[in-house]
Amino acid sequence: MITRLVIVDDHPLVRAGLQVLLAPLTHLAVVAACATAAEAYAAVATHQPDVVLLDINLPDQSGTEVCRQLMADYPALKILALTTLNEKSYVARVMQHGAAGYVLKNASPEELAEAIGRVLAGKKYFSDEVQELLLQTGPLPAALPALTRREHEVLRLIATGLTSPQIAERLFLSPLTVETHRRNLLTKLETPNTAALIRLAVEHGLV
Repeated sequence: MITRLVIVDDHPLVRAGLQVLLAPLTHLAVVAACATAAEAYAAVATHQPDVVLLDINLPDQSGTEVCRQLMADYPALKILALTTLNEKSYVARVMQHGAAGYVLKNASPEELAEAIGRVLAGKKYFSDEVQELLLQTGPLPAALPALTRREHEVLRLIATGLTSPQIAERLFLSPLTVETHRRNLLTKLETPNTAALIRLAVEHGLV
């Protein structure tokens, strides 16, 4: 049986390289290679893949948020984070959103094939370096509170340095509404100020 894969990575060389690496594995078929979150949603809807190889850093939306939305829409889908980021906060965030594994981009074709087979069998898979990281630093931290779509939008714009009036203009909201979202974010994420909010958002891949 052929396993259908979708690759999501914003670097053309990475997408091309993965397809070349996986080509000799005849039981795997790359049905789409996407550069953005928007392309990923469309590809998954069209091709109904078995596995998505998902980068964490995407230009239009955080890979962790893409993972969350895909898992909400396609609970049977298996998502493997495929990234250069060997940091506990990223591992925690993507796994809390339902990813089946976390693989570093230095993985060999054989390791990728093993990871895909493992998650298709209902198991989790972590690259050796990631396993060592988790063993050294203890269990994953508790999940952060869920944010609404609008809160994610406001948070991303706060992280770009926009003021509340500028965000209000961008999102066609009143400045008071944006300030309410800002206060809610500070409360939900238990941060004392905007600088701490942005730092936490970056550490957990929210922006």
